[in-house]
Amino acid sequence: MNPEKIAFLLDSTADLGPNDLAGKPFYVVPLRIACADGDYNDGETINNLDVYARQEAGELPKTSLPELARVEKALEQIRDDGFQKVIVLPLSSGLSGTHNMMQVMCDEFGELETAVFETRSGALGIGMVALQLWKEIEAGATWEELKNGRVEFLLRNTFPYFSVDTLEYLQKGGRIGKITALAGTLLSIKPLLGFAEDGQLINVAKARGRKQVPEKLIELVKANITDPGRPFNLAVENGGDPEGMLELGEELKAAIPGCKDFYTANMDATLATYVGRGMLGAAIQFLA
Repeated sequence: MNPEKIAFLLDSTADLGPNDLAGKPFYVVPLRIACADGDYNDGETINNLDVYARQEAGELPKTSLPELARVEKALEQIRDDGFQKVIVLPLSSGLSGTHNMMQVMCDEFGELETAVFETRSGALGIGMVALQLWKEIEAGATWEELKNGRVEFLLRNTFPYFSVDTLEYLQKGGRIGKITALAGTLLSIKPLLGFAEDGQLINVAKARGRKQVPEKLIELVKANITDPGRPFNLAVENGGDPEGMLELGEELKAAIPGCKDFYTANMDATLATYVGRGMLGAAIQFLA
């Protein structure tokens, strides 16, 4: 069911895998990763494991905006596939210029009705919103309902958190934002990050050693539950630690039973350049 012909334009930092994308009108534009031997497309010609290997060899990959031609091609494909309206969910403008770029490109294209949202989020925080919105479209949600409130509600009620083993790459990449410099200076301290109101990253807690990371992530997620009766979804993510993510997922579901949907994700190459290997993430999304 999609009588209003609604599609989604996303970038590669939404962290949706092949199973998430299958059968859905999700069109993904890759951000670019500049490496010592050339430029690569996130999720197409480079992944997070490639980035980690380069970092550990002393290289510092840099990120850049999607190519204009790729955004234009995606909009043309959406049109040619028969869609008429587009929900656009780019990476937070606090981390990237992708939002402004997509706004300009959509305005200039002019052949589709588009709604470009300031997500003030990334990774799990965007992927979960897109997946939930598609479920609601299939259940009969209208364009006006989505555009005039529902998308914003889900964006503001989806809370992702991430652990990082080091702040080195955020500092070198200029994305340290609101994170205090001392948050991760001691090797035993693992910073836990979230998104501030303006979409920049902010340190929200710290774990004493990697073993404490799952416990702290679960505490952060649980702290958002003020009304036990609110329906919710849960998700976990990893960057180079799939086993740790699966363990975290089981612990999260045990600590907060009753979720409607549960998602897993792998970190994209773009955000991997900022956080390095070993990232674990957890998120909660309230539906009402």
